[in-house]
Amino acid sequence: MQVRLENVTKKFPGVTAVNTFSVTLPDGELICLLGPSGCGKSTILNMLSGILPVSGGDIYFDEDNVTKLPPEERGIGLVFQNYALYPHMTVLENICFPLEIKRVPKDERVARATKMAKLVHVDMLLNRKPKELSGGQQQRVAIARALVKEPRLLLLDEPLSNLDARLRLEMREEIRRIQLQTQVTTIFVTHDQEEAMSISDHIVLMKDGVMQQFDQPQVLYDDPANQFVADFLGNPPINNIPGTVRGGVFTTEDGKASVALPMLEKVPDGAKVNLSVRSESFTVQPDGAPGTLQCQVTGVFKTGKEEMAAFLFGDVPFRAYIDLEEGLQKGQTVSLGLKKRGVFVFDRETGRRYV
Repeated sequence: MQVRLENVTKKFPGVTAVNTFSVTLPDGELICLLGPSGCGKSTILNMLSGILPVSGGDIYFDEDNVTKLPPEERGIGLVFQNYALYPHMTVLENICFPLEIKRVPKDERVARATKMAKLVHVDMLLNRKPKELSGGQQQRVAIARALVKEPRLLLLDEPLSNLDARLRLEMREEIRRIQLQTQVTTIFVTHDQEEAMSISDHIVLMKDGVMQQFDQPQVLYDDPANQFVADFLGNPPINNIPGTVRGGVFTTEDGKASVALPMLEKVPDGAKVNLSVRSESFTVQPDGAPGTLQCQVTGVFKTGKEEMAAFLFGDVPFRAYIDLEEGLQKGQTVSLGLKKRGVFVFDRETGRRYV
C-alpha cells in the first residue's frame, strides 16, 4: 500500500511539531523516519495510526483519504517501544487477541496466530507468559500480534530502543526479513542512523518537524541535500573545516592555511563556508602536490587494516582514515588530497550546499 501525506501539520500549544509535511512512501517498502529526538517522527507515526488528529493537511492510503478515520478503521498494525504485551496472557493468547476482538472464530485465530508465530520464530514459546521471555522474544511477539491482523500498514515506534546492542543488531535483521517476506508497507521510527541505513529501502530524514531529505540510504550519505543531512549521517561524523572562498581558493577562518580546488569555482567569492569531508575521503599525496591540504599529524590510532589519524589544517582539527602502509607518525607534515566522493561545500549560515 502506498502512503501519501500532503501538507500535514501538527500543532501543540506553543509548538509546531510537524510543519507542512509532504511525502509519498512507496508500496511494499520499509521506510525509516529518522532524526534527532523531538524532530516530529513519532508524531507523524501517531498521525498515520490515527492516535493523533492532524492540525492540517491530508493522509492517503492508496487513494483513500484516511485523515479522519479512527485507528480501528485504517487497517494498521502498531508496535510500541515498550512492546505492550498483556502480562496475564500467554504468547499465543497475546497474538490471538486482535483477532478475538474482531470475533474471528477460535480455530481460525489459533491457526493464524500459530502461522505468524512461526514467521517471527516464537512458535516454540506459545505457552509462555511475557515475563518468561527475553526482550528480543517479547519484541517478536509484539510484531506477530501486529501482523496477525493482516494490516495494510505496519508502524514500528523505536521498537529496538530497549534492547542491548547485540540484540538490536539481531532484531533489526529480523524485522527486515519479516518485512521482505510479508511485503507489508512498513514505517520504522528511529534516531539511530546505523539502524536506518542498514535496513531501509528509503529514509525520511527530519529536523524540527520539517523533512530535510527523502531518498535511498546510500544517496543520503553520498549526496546530502544540506549541512544537517551531511552531519547527521556518518560515523565518525563528517569533518567540517570552516573558512572563506575567494577566487577558487579556500582559506581557513584563522587565515593560517589555504588550498585551491577546482570545485570551489562554483562557490561565490567571499562566501563563508564549511569544507566538509568524510573521514574516508582523504588520500596521502606527494609533499607539496597542487590541490592538497598541508597538514600536521597530531595522533595515529590503528584500527586493524587501516588507521585513523588526527590532523591539523591550520588550527582546525580533523580525522581521516589512512592506509597503514603510509606509516604516518605524530608530528609529521603531510599533503592530503581529496577524493571526488564524500567532499562537499556548505554555506555556514544557511546550511545550503554549493558543491
